[in-house]
Amino acid sequence: MRILLSLTYYRPHVSGLTIYVERLGRALVARGHEVTVLTSQHDPALPRDEMVEGIRVVRVPVAFRVGKGPIMPTLGLVSTRLVREHDVVSLHLPMFDAAGIAARGRLFRKPTL
Repeated sequence: MRILLSLTYYRPHVSGLTIYVERLGRALVARGHEVTVLTSQHDPALPRDEMVEGIRVVRVPVAFRVGKGPIMPTLGLVSTRLVREHDVVSLHLPMFDAAGIAARGRLFRKPTL
């Protein structure tokens, strides 16, 4: 099964949520699933697309920030493509970002958590 996990920050950023999603992704990969993480490119030095321990990490460029929240104008385009390519979408985001990705999950009839 192809599973898309989406969250605002991911490794190497450290928080309880990044650790949880990293462990979830590893466990899913160990069970034979194909896992992609959709996240922000919170540090411009990070690659936009890479494989980390069997997990594909896709980072969307950040145009600017409002507080700790990254504004990513291309998130809609990237999430549309990735939701289409995956069987299940799992969201770990604030409501504003999650709503747009959840709408794409519904549009493409993908189970969305």
